[in-house]
Amino acid sequence: MRWMQGLIAGALTLALTACTTSPTGRQQFTLYSDEQLNQMGQQAFAQYNRDLNVVDGAYQRYAECVAGAMIDTLAGRDRNKDWQIRVFDDDSANAFALPGGYMGIHTGLLDVATNQDQLAAVISHEIAHVLARHANERASTQSATQIGMSVLASSAGLQGTQGEQMMGLLGAGAQYGILLPFSRRHESEADVIGLNLMADAGFDPRASISLWENMQAAGGARPPVWMSSHPSQGQRMGLLQGNMDNALARYQQAGPGPNCPRP
Repeated sequence: MRWMQGLIAGALTLALTACTTSPTGRQQFTLYSDEQLNQMGQQAFAQYNRDLNVVDGAYQRYAECVAGAMIDTLAGRDRNKDWQIRVFDDDSANAFALPGGYMGIHTGLLDVATNQDQLAAVISHEIAHVLARHANERASTQSATQIGMSVLASSAGLQGTQGEQMMGLLGAGAQYGILLPFSRRHESEADVIGLNLMADAGFDPRASISLWENMQAAGGARPPVWMSSHPSQGQRMGLLQGNMDNALARYQQAGPGPNCPRP
C-alpha cells in the first residue's frame, strides 16, 4: 500500500497548491495559468473564424451591442480582457465561450432568443463561464483524473485485455462520477452569475425563463441528467426562478438598458 500512500500525499499536495475561488465563493481546482488558457482560447477562436462562416453586418452589430452592455458593467481586469464575439452561420441553437473572452453565437440561436433580453441571457451565461475560469477547472480536473488513472493502472499491474476492460470501467466511473458532475456544476454556476450580470446591465432577467421555455418548445431528445454535461431544462429554470428576486432588485437598480436593434 506504499504506492497508495504516495498517491494520496501527492494528490493532497497538488490540491493545496492549485486551489482558487470562483466568483460565487466556491473553491476551485486549477492547475493552469490564465495566460496558458487564454492563449489556447485565442488559438481556438482563430480556428473557428477560419473554419466557419462568419456573419457580419446587422447580426454582428446586434451581438456586439448586447455583449458590450454587459462587459461595460465589469470591473478592472475582467473588463479589460480581449472580449470578442462572433456570429457564425449555423442552424443549431448554440453558443460557446473560450478562455480569454472569446465567444461565438450561432444564427440558429437567434431563432430561439427572440429579443435582446433573451439573447443577453445566453451571452451573460457565456461571459460567466469566462469570469469563473470554468475551462481551467475542467481541464485541470480532467488532467488530474487521467494522471490518477495512469498511476493506478501502473501500480496495480493492469495489462492486456483484462487491464483494458478494467481501465474502461474506471474511465466510465470518472466520466459520470467526476467530469460530468463538474460540468453540470459549472453550468448552474454560470446561470446564476449570468442572471445577475444581465440584470446589472439593464436586461430583464425574467427573459432567462422565457428563453428556456422557447428551448423546451424547440424540443429534441436529451440524455438522462446523470449522463449529461448540462442540468435538465427544468432544473435550470428552477434555479433561475430561485434567484430571480435578487436579480430583479439589481435590474430595477440598474435602470433602462441599451436598445439593441434586432436584425
